[in-house]
Amino acid sequence: MRESERLDPARRERLRTRHAVLRAIREFFDGHDYLEVETPARVPSPGLDVHLDAFEAPGSAEPRFLHTSPEYQMKRLVAGGLPRIYQLGKAFRRAEIGHLHQPEFCMLEWYQVGASYAELMQQTAELVAHVAERVLGTTVLPSGLDVAAARWQRLGVREAFRQLAGVEADALLDDDERFFRVLIDQVEPRLGFEQPTLLCDYPVSMASLARPSPRDPGVAERFEAYLNGIELCNGFGELTDAAEQRRRLLADQARRRELGRPVYPVDERFLSALEQGLPPCAGNALGVDRLVMLLTGAEHIREVICFADDEL
Repeated sequence: MRESERLDPARRERLRTRHAVLRAIREFFDGHDYLEVETPARVPSPGLDVHLDAFEAPGSAEPRFLHTSPEYQMKRLVAGGLPRIYQLGKAFRRAEIGHLHQPEFCMLEWYQVGASYAELMQQTAELVAHVAERVLGTTVLPSGLDVAAARWQRLGVREAFRQLAGVEADALLDDDERFFRVLIDQVEPRLGFEQPTLLCDYPVSMASLARPSPRDPGVAERFEAYLNGIELCNGFGELTDAAEQRRRLLADQARRRELGRPVYPVDERFLSALEQGLPPCAGNALGVDRLVMLLTGAEHIREVICFADDEL
């Protein structure tokens, strides 16, 4: 091997830590009676999130894309009778490069039938604490942040915008670009430093795959976890109403068209699974690379993966 190809010792050690993280994740879910699954990376619809673009993946008579999340296919498995499933694998998103982003990254996604939104938040805290304990021998990260499950706080989006940005979140609902700018520039960088933070109860319009809260129909059962200002995951109490899900996906299609972004197909088999009956469930998607960064004190995602996009 040429000298220029040799990994520096710190990166080699972080890759060993990464292996331990993957092993601890599997240990956690296997211990909670989950089934590990593998769904295809090439799919007919990569997701219709207005802010995410996909890679085309030719090779079939019908259009195919690399998924931005395995969500649709995993929910079909839940509807098909698998009550607890998890998946560790790659997800793909165009134009995502930075210290926290790569076009190809490792995602952990899981679903549990019968789990409530609140139970999923608690389970997320327990998962992170378990992985830290197994990998580090402590729940205290290199930054000094303690991720013990009992230390996580829950903070509503409305309260966070009011406290950290001095604006009312509801006043920004007609301008989603401004909403996300305030979130990214003023709210996110201040979350999860004193204690891990679960930012929850997003406006319904900002959570197209989550069910409305029974406590407040203006917000959805969506949360994101933040540690040291880093968004770690995105969880939902899942929407099971097929007609409402179709309406939201069509609205996302229209918004993408309006913004001049690629417009992807609606996944009809996913909607058919909802029509046949997706049981009440909750699910979460967690960035594994970011978790490894937090556990090792790495400052850039390239430090915890084998090859960054510009190293290929």
